[in-house]
Amino acid sequence: MATNNTLNQALNTQPQKVSAKNASIKVLLESPTIQAKFQNVLKDKSSGFVSSVLNVVNTNGYLADAQPMSIMTSAMVAATLDLPIDPNLGYAYIVPFNGKNKETGRWEKKAQLIIGYKGYIQLAQRSGQYRKLNVAPIPEGAFISWDPLAEELKYDFTKATSDKAVGYAGYFELLNGFTKTVYWTRDQVEAHRVANNKAKDKRALTGVWRDNYDAMATKTVLRSMLGRWGILSIEMQNAVSKDEKAQTLDDNDQLVEDRLDITDDATSADDGVTPEIKDEKSKTKNGGSKTHVRGEDPDLTEQQKHDIYNAINGDKK
Repeated sequence: MATNNTLNQALNTQPQKVSAKNASIKVLLESPTIQAKFQNVLKDKSSGFVSSVLNVVNTNGYLADAQPMSIMTSAMVAATLDLPIDPNLGYAYIVPFNGKNKETGRWEKKAQLIIGYKGYIQLAQRSGQYRKLNVAPIPEGAFISWDPLAEELKYDFTKATSDKAVGYAGYFELLNGFTKTVYWTRDQVEAHRVANNKAKDKRALTGVWRDNYDAMATKTVLRSMLGRWGILSIEMQNAVSKDEKAQTLDDNDQLVEDRLDITDDATSADDGVTPEIKDEKSKTKNGGSKTHVRGEDPDLTEQQKHDIYNAINGDKK
């Protein structure tokens, strides 16, 4: 099984080595090994998706400065969920954020995938279990009352006094007749945003939250509603576990938080595990023993190393 770690190691152990961190996203995407992985996941759509990755990076100066392997990981997560990453579509976004390197103590720019509310609706639709599904902001003046026990939300959009949202409501009905209504006040959404903000200033509006607050707020409510009460297919569970996931570096300065396989058909033993469980596993790092669940050799094959080395160093022989 090959993960981001082994891919980085392969890039850094070749003759006349070129660091994976210093290799551009374009160079990495030209690697036959990585191209084959996208082809395996997306079939005929792989070429267009790879082009969209380059376009997103080239049109976002902040993202262009992020670590290439973190961009690659985010792109592969989006590919496995079959969600487009064009920010204009609103299904999924690859965004940069600052994270502290535990080794150097310095802040570094890395990328992560954020799934938009349209992406969650798309994933729910694919399950074929939802008769109705919607989420919407409640504008100022339109809100009347909310009874969380009886799940009765009263509103009148004709009485809206402005476009500013004072809350966000979500609703779904399954084919079996089960229904759920939720309502979050703007203060509740803001408290959630601050608690999960990875920026130095947690209250500062950054990234997608700054550019489209209402879209991210409705997504937050939708994700919570579906995660707690909806029907979660394997695809939806994948989305919930990987969405907005913070990325960290290990002692060797390698990306380890997602362990997304981007070089072969195997899957990591950690894939799909919730962050809480992974936190428990990480506690064994200094005092406990580390168990390898799978027995496969984690290294890339010699041919894969050769392909990546050629892509980075321009050797087309």
